[in-house]
Amino acid sequence: MTCYARPGRCVFILFAILLGIQTAHSQEGTFSGSLVANGNFYQKDEKIGAANTPQYEKQLYGADAWLNLSYSISGYELGVRFDLFNNSQLLNPNDSYTDQGLGRWYIKKRIQKLHISAGYLYDQIGSGVIFRAYEERPLLIDNALFGVRLVYDINEDWQVKAFTGKQKRLFETYDSVLKGLSLDGYVTGGEDANWNIVPGFGIVGKTLSEGQMDALANNLSSYTPEDFINEVPYNSYAFTVYNTLNIGNFSWYVEGAYKTEEVIFDLFAERTLWTGETNIGKYVLSPGSLIYSSLSYAGSDFGILFDYKRTDKFNFRADPFVTLNRGMINFLPPMNRLNTYRLTARYNPATQELGEQAVQVDLRYSPKKNLSFLVNFSNITDLNGKQLYREYFTEVTLKKPRKWTLVGGIQRQEYNQEIFEGKSGVPIVYTFTPYVDYLYKIDRKKSFRVEMQYMDTDEDFGSWLFALVEFGIAPHWIFEISDMYNVDPTKTGKLHYPTAGVVYTTGSNRFAIRYVKQVEGVVCSGGICRLEPAFSGVRLNVSSNF
Repeated sequence: MTCYARPGRCVFILFAILLGIQTAHSQEGTFSGSLVANGNFYQKDEKIGAANTPQYEKQLYGADAWLNLSYSISGYELGVRFDLFNNSQLLNPNDSYTDQGLGRWYIKKRIQKLHISAGYLYDQIGSGVIFRAYEERPLLIDNALFGVRLVYDINEDWQVKAFTGKQKRLFETYDSVLKGLSLDGYVTGGEDANWNIVPGFGIVGKTLSEGQMDALANNLSSYTPEDFINEVPYNSYAFTVYNTLNIGNFSWYVEGAYKTEEVIFDLFAERTLWTGETNIGKYVLSPGSLIYSSLSYAGSDFGILFDYKRTDKFNFRADPFVTLNRGMINFLPPMNRLNTYRLTARYNPATQELGEQAVQVDLRYSPKKNLSFLVNFSNITDLNGKQLYREYFTEVTLKKPRKWTLVGGIQRQEYNQEIFEGKSGVPIVYTFTPYVDYLYKIDRKKSFRVEMQYMDTDEDFGSWLFALVEFGIAPHWIFEISDMYNVDPTKTGKLHYPTAGVVYTTGSNRFAIRYVKQVEGVVCSGGICRLEPAFSGVRLNVSSNF
């Protein structure tokens, strides 16, 4: 087994050797790990659109798995992760991806005030608007930084951080080189003061490779003179300044970021062809900017949150030729409520990095311990005022302690499907969705939950009815059955999308098996979304911590 093909294999060997040394000398150490494994068995169903992909037509099976191992000894922390993808839809929902190998390794050591880390690292600066190395497995996002990071504690309140490396790209890396620096602090008025500030500053630089520069030059050579870019910069930089002010029950976070000129792909810019015709989408040379602020008040029975964000061409990627969820160096916070119910979460707005202006207001009021009210409003437009998304969300929660909980509310949405899903010529989706969720505790171990939702809309697939029944036996079993019914369809007949499954938990192990029929829809995580095709078949899930 050689090291040059997959350098991480050597780290795995060293990790195993270190374990052997620890065992031989009976040194004290801490070993831990976790496993997440998913299996999908595909059953073709052309009526709901679950067809015409390799999984449905010939493979019939797919799997994804992640095994984490970490070990701490003598001030060192080491970790490895094995990743497996067999006929997976995670990379491209309409295609099949198969590969396996070492998806991550890292080594960390603290020497007095200096923290040293090397390998595949997760981190961020501020809220992440100029740099965030993170993982979102449901969307197959793994933007780890493959490099070295140094963190130095100047004193108890101030810390400086520097890093350099490349961004992870599945089992390889992107060619561009990243480097960054940040300074974070804490200032208070003293022991008796009721205020403090948490300021910070960060800068991230990106240097394109020779191959990326040559590819850009070849692409731009086909542009007409009015669209041609004379000089493509090798280097681009993103700066951010941020601060959190806490005064009593109030908290105010504000961040401003600026990105120097670089070549990005503008999906909405018009390009003039040599024939005189125009096309949509072209590479442009442009700087970027972002303002984000969050003001909140938290009292004993009342709380309010106000968010604002303005984004202008803040596309910052490790490769100028990747799109969608690939190669993102930064993370732009979402400006809509994170909904959890099946129908209220059906339409989610993906963050618009090229241009977006958004506000969100969240109000919570609890006049009694067993009664609470929630009202949420979010509004997202482009920089010209064009409506992209609007949501009104209300919820009431009523409880009888140790006996039952009743949750109900209404959601109203306006959703620009053309922008968020890339479907041309489709109308704005307007929805009206009442919902109710009732949990009844039969005794200390048994519980019964019923969930009902109705979505009224004339657009997309039409109106829906969703019902779920769940029975739990603590601490091991959960049985569930649900159905999503297209009661007033616009594209297909009146179809049912049933789901039935069981979840078994024992200790730190969790096993789940479900029979699922799922309509085409948007899957989101933290404002990052993608359109997934319909699914029909059986899903298995195993998770374990040890």
